[in-house]
Amino acid sequence: MRTRRTWLLLISLATLLLGWQTVIWLVDLPSFILPAPISVARRFWLIVQDGSLARHLGTTVTEVLLGLALGLFSATLLGYLLAKSPTVERLLSPYIVASQAVPMVAVAPLLVIWLGPGMLSKVLIAALIVFFPVLVNTVVGMRAVPEELRALMRSLQATRWQTLRLLEIPAALPVFFGGLRVGATLAVIGAVVGEFVGADRGLGFLINLGRGLYDTALVFVSVFVLIGLALALYGIVVALEARLLAWQQRPDP
Repeated sequence: MRTRRTWLLLISLATLLLGWQTVIWLVDLPSFILPAPISVARRFWLIVQDGSLARHLGTTVTEVLLGLALGLFSATLLGYLLAKSPTVERLLSPYIVASQAVPMVAVAPLLVIWLGPGMLSKVLIAALIVFFPVLVNTVVGMRAVPEELRALMRSLQATRWQTLRLLEIPAALPVFFGGLRVGATLAVIGAVVGEFVGADRGLGFLINLGRGLYDTALVFVSVFVLIGLALALYGIVVALEARLLAWQQRPDP
């Protein structure tokens, strides 16, 4: 099965590259509009050699991981509180939902103005864009715990901490990981949006630089690296989910 997936991936990539090159041959587009795959590969190798890719990628990865961690922590904590207290949910839900009606591209300039163009503003933007999906999934996961199991824990005189650790967290994890999958990829978007608004390093800065210089190959390289980063984070979450939820897998009959 794994070999088949690998071959399908290689075939799809080869088809994409062939179609890309065919469009360039047929339409005869200039390189500043659509560079050839080999031009993108050369540009990638150049920024790898001079160390600029590692420097900018390291900045973006740091912003993404810190923003993801901050968003996860705050969303999980507040989500647990909302799931446990309907009163708090009624008080805060209108503000939480209203905050999602404002596009992040409109909020990002304000955060950069208030916090400066450094890493802090990018981390906060990434955290804010991660916050809502993780919050919703945390609330749904906590409320999906069967009431019969809660009653069983009470009959066993379990403490609140024991109920949380032994029942609520394991029961909520499948739903929680659904939000985490979305949040892991959204964190990349948040960091890049912040870099678009104001930054002197990062993959978003490289995209802005390539656009300003009509270095379209550099833009393609940055976009492909961002895609790879998002896929890597998504794969890590999937692997972590498989490991932590191995108890859910039923043995074959």
